[in-house]
Order: sequence, then C-alpha cells, then structure tokens
Amino acid sequence: MVKLILSVVLLLGSAVILVMFLINSIRFGVAARRKKETTKHKRIWKINGLLLLGTLALFTFMIWMTQLTASTPKIIDSNGKTMEKSIAELTTIEVNGHKEWVSIRGQTKEAPILLFLAGGPGGTQLAATRFSLEELEKHFIVVNWDQPGSGKSYNCMERNDITLDTYINDGIALTEYLKERFGQQKIYLIGESWGSALGVFLINQKPEYYAGFIGTGQMVDFKETEIYDYGKAMEIAKSKGDDSMVKKLEAQGEPPYYSGNIAWTSNTFYNYLSTYMANNPEITNGGYHTFRDMFASEYGIFDSIHYMLGVMNTFNVVYPQLYEIDLRKEIPRVEVPVYFFIGRHDINAPTALAEDYYKLLDAPKKELVWFEHSGHSPWLNESDLFVSETLRVFQQN
Repeated sequence: MVKLILSVVLLLGSAVILVMFLINSIRFGVAARRKKETTKHKRIWKINGLLLLGTLALFTFMIWMTQLTASTPKIIDSNGKTMEKSIAELTTIEVNGHKEWVSIRGQTKEAPILLFLAGGPGGTQLAATRFSLEELEKHFIVVNWDQPGSGKSYNCMERNDITLDTYINDGIALTEYLKERFGQQKIYLIGESWGSALGVFLINQKPEYYAGFIGTGQMVDFKETEIYDYGKAMEIAKSKGDDSMVKKLEAQGEPPYYSGNIAWTSNTFYNYLSTYMANNPEITNGGYHTFRDMFASEYGIFDSIHYMLGVMNTFNVVYPQLYEIDLRKEIPRVEVPVYFFIGRHDINAPTALAEDYYKLLDAPKKELVWFEHSGHSPWLNESDLFVSETLRVFQQN
C-alpha cells in the first residue's frame, strides 16, 4: 500500500510540474514570437524545467528503491519475534540459463516442501498464497514460483521463446534445486488453473520427484474449456437481458483465438464469468484482492506493472499453444497420488471435464474433493477448508 500511495503521489506531482512546464513553454514561445520575451519568462521556464527533471529523477530513484527493497515478510511468533528455525526468502535462482524468482516460506527448514504452481499462463501469486494459505507454512516449506513471463520473472527470457516445454523443463529444474538444497527425495505440488495442468505434466515427466499432487480449478482440455466458457457467458448474458454483452460476444465470435490480442478477447467472457461467480451467494469470499496482492511487499513498482502485463502479453504468446492439450488423451495414467480440489460452482474450468478426467485417470491413489462454497479458486474461497484438506490428503501418503 505504501508503494501504491508513493507511486500515485509521484505521478501526480510529475504530471503537475509537466503541465506547468508545458504552459510556461507555450507562454515563452508566444512571447518570443511577439518579441516580448523577458528575463522573467526565461527564468520561470528554466525553473520549471529543472523541477521537472528533478521530479522525474526522484521518481526513477524511488521506483528502483522499491525493486531493491522488495522482500517477503519474516515469519514471526506470537510475541512478534522472528521464529528461530523459520525461512522467509524472496530470491532468484538460475533455471536453464535464465534467472527466475521464487518465494520460500516455512516455520522450519526441516518441513516437507510444497511447490505452488500459479495460474495463467503469466500469473503471479507470491503474495496471494501468503495471505490465503499462511497456515500451510506451519507444516511445509511453501515455495511459490514466478514462472517465465510472469511477475518478477516477466523479463527472464524472450517472451516469444516461451513454450509449454519451457514451463515443464523449468519446473523440473526448480524441483531438482529444491530437493538438493533441502535434502529431500520428493516434494509436494499444488497447481491451480493453468498450474493444475502444468502439475500433471510435471508428475508425468518425473514421477520419482513428487510425493503427491493437488489440482484445483483443474484444467483438462483448454480448447473445450474456452468454447464452454464462451457459451456459458452467452447463456448468462441472454438470461439477464444483457444485450450489450451478447453483442460483444457475437462480434468477437466463438473461440479458439489464434491472432490479435487473445488475452483481451478471452477476458470478455472470463471477466464476465468471474463477476458472476463473485456475486453468487453460494460462494464464500469472492476471490482475488488484486490491488492488495499487486502492491504487496514482494513486488517493486516494476513488478506491479509486470503483474498485469504477464496475464496479457505472456498469455497471448502461450495460450494458443495449449489449445491442442487434452489430458484425458495425453496423460491417462500417472504414478503419483492425485487429488482434485474442485469448487462446486466453478464455471471457469468446467467441473464435468475434471470429473471425466478423474474417472479415467489411473493413479496409485486418487480422490476428488468437492468444495461446496467455492468457484474456480477453492484456495481463496474456502481457505481454511483447503488447508485442512491439503494436510489430510498429503499426510496420509
């Protein structure tokens, strides 16, 4: 919040001085043309120019300071003191030739590792998981990864070079780093939305690395999901008599989309469905606190900008690559315990697809857990239950 206020103040200050500079420049120009320029005009023009440059320099300095001082809060006890055996890091690691950011948090370094895979592609949830799933830090070393093209890792590589294999290979490399650093044979995974599909790819590629996987907001078939979401938004809009939305959806046509601003086009129905779920009285705790998370201590001002750019620009590059994925066909069998945590009222990732995949999936252990008061994000909608169910399923392995 401090960064948000600081940014607004500096931006407004810069804007005011810029306007003053432009006004006085115009006055100076008019006076010059009339051959009435005076020493006073010149002095005011120069002072305004110096103020503008000084403000811009200060603004740039403050932005870089927010980047340099970004951190994840220490883990403290009931007396407000940092817990002796705890770990709370926000750091970069070298992953397949480029640097990516992770947060690592837990009350003890001896706890099992739990890697959280954010949604997107292009999404970052370093702060959101800390706020909503803090209780897990008592039982795990919770690792949150800013994937390529998202948040603090937004510029870790050329965006057009990011592919599905990039995420899989980097996820495996990150897992190897965590296993080696903390001396553990296997780690646990939670993947939400896009991250739920990535998680399935990871446990399929290296089953010996993972002790268990939870998929929530489970994605199964990306093309079928988009077509469903479009149709669902159209159905809701027509039932509500929302003619403007109906016309907007008709104008852009049914997905899949392979060109143009794909994220912006898809967001027409994504946001419509998200708003619909947020207003559903059966869903508790509507969902994301975007501004709280976006300006949390983990992010500098540049990171906050990349917070939004990732879900637009990275999504545009990566999402069309996912249209041919159908986990029912590609990965019908895994060698890792799998648990699907599904919101009963999820209309973003069709629950029927998750149920289909669950029924045919061959795994050493599997369970489908329904969250009766959740939409697409049970970890946000019913955080306490999500934590208790996570502990239940992972501790029984």
